Formats: sequence, structure tokens, C-alpha cells
Amino acid sequence: MNNLKNELTHKRVLKIAIPIVLSNATVPILGVVDTGVVGQMGLAAPIGAVGIGAIILSAVYWIFGFLRMGTTGLAAQAVGAKDSQEIVALLVRGLMIGLMAGLGIIALQIPLFWASFQLSPASDQVEGLARQYMQIRVWSAPAAIALYGVTGWLIAQERTRAVLVLQLWMNGLNILLDLWFVTGLGWGVQGVGFATFLAEWTGLLLGLWLCRDAFAGVMWKAWDRIFDRVRLKKMALVNTDILIRSVLLQMIFVSFLFFGADFGDVPLAANQILLQFLEVTAYALDGFAFAAEAFIGQAFGAGNRAAFRRGVVLSSIWGGIAVLGLSLAFWLFGAQIIDAMTTAPNVRGEARVYLIYMIIGPLVGVASWMLDGIFIGATRTKDMRNMMLLSFLIYAAAITILVPLYGNHGLWMSLLISFIGRAVTLGWKYPSLERSAGAK
Repeated sequence: MNNLKNELTHKRVLKIAIPIVLSNATVPILGVVDTGVVGQMGLAAPIGAVGIGAIILSAVYWIFGFLRMGTTGLAAQAVGAKDSQEIVALLVRGLMIGLMAGLGIIALQIPLFWASFQLSPASDQVEGLARQYMQIRVWSAPAAIALYGVTGWLIAQERTRAVLVLQLWMNGLNILLDLWFVTGLGWGVQGVGFATFLAEWTGLLLGLWLCRDAFAGVMWKAWDRIFDRVRLKKMALVNTDILIRSVLLQMIFVSFLFFGADFGDVPLAANQILLQFLEVTAYALDGFAFAAEAFIGQAFGAGNRAAFRRGVVLSSIWGGIAVLGLSLAFWLFGAQIIDAMTTAPNVRGEARVYLIYMIIGPLVGVASWMLDGIFIGATRTKDMRNMMLLSFLIYAAAITILVPLYGNHGLWMSLLISFIGRAVTLGWKYPSLERSAGAK
């Protein structure tokens, strides 16, 4: 881009971030509707079946979340380098990886579902209904995973309005079909499965239409470039590093829930409610972290250090403003939010005890979220992987020391320490990252 540094403005940050924040806001709404429509059947088993089935499939698909992040970083760098052929090739590679991964999940669905229910057993009735739901939804796995590549490619080009349109279409159609299939036609949990199946496949078709400029010429058929060994190897390394990093991060949150279970049902329920505060924080910061991914990737591809630095500063300023607003909102309205999420007096009281960690959490975590976006844009994924491993070890040490001393307070302290660990370790690597961005 010409004058890339001068073109980076506050307005441009918000133009990228706001559609992502709005897009993320639609995700919990869909979950509420999925639960609500089967709840109208007046039975507990269908609610549990849709819940556990959705969690299992989401966990399987989540493994391939690296495709979104890796595609964004690599495609943004290609945009900065003005390499039109590589931009198109990355979209095609992402689609091929997504489709092949989805077909693999379909082929392995029997052992995958069996293993899932061994890890998370349910009653025979719930498991039977969950299998009906999953056996329908799994056939849209190729579309669901390929959409990671499409989304990452659009973000790299700052086309987040297209991402919002895509999300609104998928979730909106899913909600309408939920209401029709379940409450109108009486299809039960199978209706919820069919609704998601159709929403994901039509979502992929819409995604391809939104990316239609990539297919207007002949570059999408340049197989020598698409299957270039060096570029394929780089993409594989980037995606593998992100996968390992993401697994370690997930292990922190999963272990947090497991340790919380040792304190009894009430603290566990309180912790689960309070984690929703962190989920809201993550949804809000995604927009600014994605802006960082696009800016840093483009600046890195152009070899423009000044643009790199400005992209870091502008996206981080707005990320900081966002967390200040969230912390203030949690301080002022946290108790009311807790009361809205549960009617159990003992859980309400327990959650209030630990609300202070939610007020502090966004302030402590913002640096780690923003640095993730910066390193993804630069595709310095080896550093992300290694620093995440170090952060995981810091978290494990904190758990070992603090939980026996302070119980659930020690658990929350350890989680916040893991955020600090990610920020400090990536911050340690940041100067060398900036130096490698070029000197234009």
C-alpha cells in the first residue's frame, strides 16, 4: 500500500473492529434460541442433548481454528506485499484444507462420537438424542471449517463488514429455521441439527460469493502456485504452531474448571457464571485484535516498520479504551449481571465474592489479547507457541502454590497470572519482532 503508515487512522481501526464486535454479539443469541426452541417441548432430555451435542462438535471444529488465524496473518502479509497471486492462492488453500478436514470428521464420526461420550457420559436418552442431532450436523463440517479460511481471508483485507453479513446470515437463518423446524414442524432436536446444517452450507456459499473477486480471473486455478512446496510448508508450520498454542490455552481454561469443581457445586457454578464476563471481554477485544492482525500483517508484508508501529499503537489504544469501559461496566453493574444469570441465592453470593477478578481481568488481559493479534499478523507463531508453553508453566506453578493457600481465590489469581505471563513473555519477544518488520 502507498503511504501505508499515513493511511492507518483511528477511523480505520473502528471500521474493522466494530463489525467484528457486532458479529460476535450474535453468537450467544443463537445459543439461547437453540436452547429455547427445544425447551418448548417441555422435556429436559432434548435441552441436554442439544447442549452436549453442540459442545462436542464445537470442540472438534475448534481444533481447526488455526485456519482462521493462520490465513489472516499470511493473507495480510500478501496484501502488504501486493502479491495478488498469493492472496488468491491462500484462499484456495484455506478452502481445500477446510473441506478435507471436514470430510475427515465425517469419515471418523463414529469413533469421534464414541470417544466424546466416554469423556462426557450422559443418560441413554440424552445420548441417543444428541447422536441424532450430531449425525445431521456433522455433514456440514466441511462448510463450517472452510468458513474459518474464508473469514480469515476477509479479515486480512479489512473486509469485516462482509464477515458481519456472513455471520448475520448464518445465525439469522439458523434462528428462523429453528423456529420453523422445531416449533412449527415438530422435528425436535433433529430440527435444530437440520437448521444448523443448512445455515452452515448456505453460509459457505455466501462466503464464496463475498470472495467472488478472487475467482474472477484465472489465478485461482494456478495450481503450481497453490501447491508450491515452500509456501505450503510455511502455511503448515504457522498452522501447527497456532494449534499447539491454542491447545495449551484451552488446557488452562479446562483445568481451571476442573480445579474449581474440587471446591463444590456452588463455587463451580459461580466460576462458570463469572467466566461469561471473560467471554464478553474476549468478544469485545476480538475486533481490535483482528484490526492488529490486518494492520501488522500488511505492514510486515510491505516491510514498513513505521506502519507496523502505528498499527500496534492505534489498535492497542482502542483495545485499552474497550477494556476500561468493560471494567467500569463490570464494577457498576456486575452484581446485577450475576443476578440476571442465576436465581440461586447462594450462587449469587459466591459469585459476588469473586467479582473483583472480573473487574481486574480485562485490564490485566488486554496486553495478552493485543499481542496475540500482533504476533498472528506477523506470523511469528513459533514465538507464540513457545511463550504460551512458558505461560502455561507459570500458570501451573501459580496453581500449585496459590490454590492450597487461598482456595478459589488462588484459582482466580492463577488465571490472571496466566494472562500476565502471556503478556510479559510475548512482550519480551516484541522488540525483535518490530526490528524484523523492515525499515521503510
